[in-house]
Amino acid sequence: MSPPAIDGGDDCYVGPSLEAAVAWEAGKPLSIEEEVEVAPPQAMEVRVKILFTSLCHTDVYFWEAKGQTPVFPRIFGHEAGGIVESVGEGVTDLAPGDHVLPVFTGECKECAHCKSAESNMCDLLRINTDRGVMIGDGKSRFSINGKPIYHFVGTSTFSEYTVMHVGCVAKINPAAPLDKVCVLSCGISTGLGATINVAKPPKGSTVAIFGLGAVGLAAAEGARIAGASRIIGIDLNANRFEEARKFGCTEFVNPKDHDKPVQQVLAEMTNGGVDRSVECTGNINAMIQAFECVHDGWGVAVLVGVPHKDAEFKTHPMNFLNERTLKGTFFGNYKPRTDLPNVVELYMKKELEVEKFITHSVPFSEINTAFDLMHKGEGIRCIIRMEN
Repeated sequence: MSPPAIDGGDDCYVGPSLEAAVAWEAGKPLSIEEEVEVAPPQAMEVRVKILFTSLCHTDVYFWEAKGQTPVFPRIFGHEAGGIVESVGEGVTDLAPGDHVLPVFTGECKECAHCKSAESNMCDLLRINTDRGVMIGDGKSRFSINGKPIYHFVGTSTFSEYTVMHVGCVAKINPAAPLDKVCVLSCGISTGLGATINVAKPPKGSTVAIFGLGAVGLAAAEGARIAGASRIIGIDLNANRFEEARKFGCTEFVNPKDHDKPVQQVLAEMTNGGVDRSVECTGNINAMIQAFECVHDGWGVAVLVGVPHKDAEFKTHPMNFLNERTLKGTFFGNYKPRTDLPNVVELYMKKELEVEKFITHSVPFSEINTAFDLMHKGEGIRCIIRMEN
């Protein structure tokens, strides 16, 4: 569908309504609604035509609404690629026609975090999963028959058009294929950056990856790019091991196959411990194992997975005093607007292999199939084509 015309004096579309996949209640299949109105962008906002989107575990987690504040009806989706259709007042670095990746977190470029070379945790636009409205005026840009439909993490890409704060939109090389690089706007960059930007494995080093889902495989890809000589994948599902070889994994450990702690197994495999480890499961025991398996003197462990809110990390202080380092990371330490275009260029230069993450593709009308595939644990990423 071509971008609809806008009546300058009105905050709604003139012309046909748009399609969006609406979650009316927790855990129920999304409904393709054809009467969704998407208001024009207000100050510091942009409206984007979404061409491709994909499903991430975070969408499923909040769609199920188990243990979180339920916000419904809602339009989910946050991994996507699209083209800017219009911009609001004050937007100067984006224009209609720009190719962009929406991002669930942002970069205002003005706060202390954005001005720091060491942080990407923007004060203004940091991820907020409970907020279902725009930060500018506290209102939703989506509605059906005048009733608001709520946003998700500032992106809501399961819609033909969406409105976002300009700080959550990364302008990328227009030559980059959006049906491929759309997966870089969340999980893949998170795992990749955790290794490259935070763990920083030296060439020839040994790296352990805990959890071989999409984020863990991206972390392994980062270790491969960095030139690690041994990349050890740790997972309870042995079916993932063969797939992980495509991402650089050279060896595998299934904790169920051993009667001793995994950190001890890894220490015996590597003459005292691995040089770097990246934990991508969110399981508190795996987090502790990832830290305790690194070599004393120089080992660095990076935590990526989000643990249960009541989880406690327990380890002996001597593990720190013996010069092991523990770090955490958010979105791979990438600043969305500044750094994500460079990640896309890694793909364009054929240094980063994106296609192997994409295992399925469905038309927008079959978006619930993507949820089914994720529930079954089949595949890594499923691309959802907005134009059926």
